[in-house]
Amino acid sequence: MNLSKSRYTRGVQCPKMLWMEAHLPEQFDDTVLNQAVLATGNEVGDLAMGYYGRFTEIPFDAHDFAGMARLTRELMEAGEPVICEATFERDGNLCMVDILLNEPDGVRLVEVKSSTHLHDIYLHDMAYQCWLLDRCGYAVKSASLMHVNSSYVRKGELDLHGLFTVEDCTEVVRGMMGQVGERVAYLKAVADDPAEPGESGALSQSLGMEPGARDRCSIGPHCRSPYPCGYQRWCWRYVPHPSVFDLGGYGLVKAFKLVDQGLLTFDDVANAGLRLKAIPQRQIEAHRTGKSPLVDVAFVRRFLAELAPPLYFLDFETYQPAVPPFDGVRPYQQIPTQFSLHVVSDAEGAFEHREFLAREGTDPRRAVAEALARAIPRDARTVAYNMSFERMVLKDLAVQFPDLAAHLLAMRENMRDLMVPFRNGAYYAAAQGGSFSIKSVLPALFPDDPELDYHALDGVRNGAQASAAFTDLTHMVPEEAARTREALLRYCELDTLAMVRIWQKLQEAVA
Repeated sequence: MNLSKSRYTRGVQCPKMLWMEAHLPEQFDDTVLNQAVLATGNEVGDLAMGYYGRFTEIPFDAHDFAGMARLTRELMEAGEPVICEATFERDGNLCMVDILLNEPDGVRLVEVKSSTHLHDIYLHDMAYQCWLLDRCGYAVKSASLMHVNSSYVRKGELDLHGLFTVEDCTEVVRGMMGQVGERVAYLKAVADDPAEPGESGALSQSLGMEPGARDRCSIGPHCRSPYPCGYQRWCWRYVPHPSVFDLGGYGLVKAFKLVDQGLLTFDDVANAGLRLKAIPQRQIEAHRTGKSPLVDVAFVRRFLAELAPPLYFLDFETYQPAVPPFDGVRPYQQIPTQFSLHVVSDAEGAFEHREFLAREGTDPRRAVAEALARAIPRDARTVAYNMSFERMVLKDLAVQFPDLAAHLLAMRENMRDLMVPFRNGAYYAAAQGGSFSIKSVLPALFPDDPELDYHALDGVRNGAQASAAFTDLTHMVPEEAARTREALLRYCELDTLAMVRIWQKLQEAVA
């Protein structure tokens, strides 16, 4: 297998990724590819090219990397000072440098990322590039990471030197270069071996499997870090369900610590007598007793005592562009585009629905803030699910619009979080699977209600899709835009209708 810098960094995360790519590519789960993240990376990369002024970009040609490398050499020999996507190849190794600063006594490499800070995997990326440029005969004077500056606030025209931060990583990267050649040889050997790398270690022993020959290819926390692996379903096919990896609040690192102790199933954990937090304790209790739901009546009653009607169930949809599109906006700031509001007027649950969706192509914040102030009285009791998000949006709007601040901050102060009894384990249905997100709680409480089925929605079924849909509206023809706006409204409406139904279900549980 030939290596590129992306293949190299995947191999750093897990060498077996490269074996799978070479031998079982059909097992790849493309749902791990976040198209919005990829689009953001392209947008940031395109903007970053202009950071150093005039530049020349090497045109991409997937069928002629040799031609790209040849053009790069010609431009460098001609003294071109800034070359983007500068391409280098040698002995089956390839890289395209995001920004190459070509100087008489050497070159400076700049890697561009849409992240807001440095990650270790970026250092491996730069080390591979520096190693390859060194093998191609170029003196690398420095290696830097250019990333988005999260503290930048747009004022007027976009300022690239404010939007981006450049961190010099030369010393660390040079210290890593000595390991690259050995790793390149190892990764190629793994990828080209006809035998699948085996599982090994404590988990394999728990599963009754023979340890494999390559420990570095075993499953572990690296299956989701630094990036989710598209081959996890294949590599985890022997893991039973439920297992410690299904315990709520247990990330992979913590779950694998249990595996290292010989604990794999829920019964293993229960028999070990471990002290657990509320959610995993509820999971195991529901698993062993078969009882669902599990309800702490006293806790739920105290919680509901603060939720007497009238109640205003509120949900926002937002998008968070890496590049601030409006004055007063930071990179990746949540910009509200719409809200849904279900107003419950009495204890019987009678309600009315209100909604607002801003016009695409405009700064939606003022319109959203004014619509909120019209729809929700200043002293009303608002309810959200995981209210930290809604509170954050309200605070940002209050800062941006001082004339509406008192009203918006009153909403924020009077808000209550419907997630509380689920997050605390006071209400737990086994079908939640250890999660207390509304997308897990709702189908667990209402498994056969088509009115509350996100999958039945047309076009927009989750927050990521809503964000992408609003962003894309400006590029749609009128008929498509109208359908998309309707889909956005129906999705957001279901979020607040879901809250009303969950509130009613809690009341029934303690009646």
